[in-house]
Amino acid sequence: MRTGQTAVAWLCPAWCFGTIMAMTENLFEHAAAERLRKEAPLARRVAPRQLDEIIGQDHILGPGKILRRAIEADRITSIILYGPPGSGKTALARIIAMHTQSVFDNLNAVTGGVKELRELIKKAKERRIHEQRRTIVFIDEIHRFNRAQQDALLPDVENGNIILIGATTENPYFSVVAPLLSRSQVFELRRLDDAEVVGLMRRALGHPDRGLDEYAVQADDEAIEHIARYAEGDARRALNALEIGMLTTPPEDGVIHITLDVAQESIQRKMIHYDGTGDEHYDAASAFIKSMRGTDPDAALYWMAYMLEAGEEPRFIARRICICASEDVGNADPQALILATAAWQACEFIGLPEAQIILAQAATYVACAPKSNAAVVGIGEARQAVQEGVTVAVPDHLRDTHYKGAGKLGRGQGYQYPHDFEGGHVPQHYGVARGTYYHPVDRGKEAEFKHRLEALDEGE
Repeated sequence: MRTGQTAVAWLCPAWCFGTIMAMTENLFEHAAAERLRKEAPLARRVAPRQLDEIIGQDHILGPGKILRRAIEADRITSIILYGPPGSGKTALARIIAMHTQSVFDNLNAVTGGVKELRELIKKAKERRIHEQRRTIVFIDEIHRFNRAQQDALLPDVENGNIILIGATTENPYFSVVAPLLSRSQVFELRRLDDAEVVGLMRRALGHPDRGLDEYAVQADDEAIEHIARYAEGDARRALNALEIGMLTTPPEDGVIHITLDVAQESIQRKMIHYDGTGDEHYDAASAFIKSMRGTDPDAALYWMAYMLEAGEEPRFIARRICICASEDVGNADPQALILATAAWQACEFIGLPEAQIILAQAATYVACAPKSNAAVVGIGEARQAVQEGVTVAVPDHLRDTHYKGAGKLGRGQGYQYPHDFEGGHVPQHYGVARGTYYHPVDRGKEAEFKHRLEALDEGE
């Protein structure tokens, strides 16, 4: 026994000694917890503690909304929270934890695996049987669980052994298995706008737990607005930048002054949310193609720049230009597909950064070119006719004649070779009436095709 313990033992009996030691340990634990809380990042210290403190999500948390009613009544069911970084998914999960009478366990999909998950579920089952208490399991970044790990959740979510709250930045309809989705409600948190991020930072500056109690903090409007603009709707990133500015700016007369220069040093580059395989990837590609289709070269250049800045492969962008050149420009300007194909090939052996010039030339050409989807509509209607059983027998005069005996079978008899006639054309039936599927528009080069076909029809 140490000297301190001996002195205590003389003053009180064994049960008293045990109580004092337990109290001492609790005090140490409390002090350690308080120190860790004060050392936590600003974003964590000023995190919302009530539903009304969550900004920008009234579409799912406003008065009378089903999710809000479920949280307030402590009747939460399995849910998936989907939204961009810094939109409040983890903050919402913490609020649920503070409001529920259920046991709240959490697991990060990056660091946890099936073993940890099974142990957690085992305890939840025992708790449900012996204590009649529910268990809410919060899994952050649930999209990082593979299919087998997600499947491991199914039986216990189905049987009510656990209530699942999953958080993901990726579209759950891409990243979460369908059986798990069918057992959960999906709530999408939207990206915060700049004004909402400004409001969050202003609230943090006046928060009692901001961590700089001995100093006043004065932040210029232009500094706060700069951080909000570069944070791209990510509240956590904005608060982290604000904290860097607060911690690195020497106080003057007890005041920390955050200017635009400080803000620019604290957050120097925009964060582009782009996962390369999910929503952002397909949404940006869709906007790019629709801009070219809509004859808006400026928007096409912006969405191309957005994808390139996010690290998209030039090859992917080149393929989209080629598709648009055929699908949306078509025969209104046949040169578009030639240029797009040449741009694709050039990008293959040139690479970035010079490839962006080639892609920009091709994209703006396709965007500015006259548009026609007559070929697309035509092949679609023709394939539908074939699929629906509209079969046309190949007329004898069009049938193949290269093999021995074809003549005896009457193959090719009566066929007229167009080049033998003036103008390279002779009226002849090719199995389908002209004008059935291809309807050229009156724009660009295709207008010439239309007028020529009409003239031929009149001559026949």
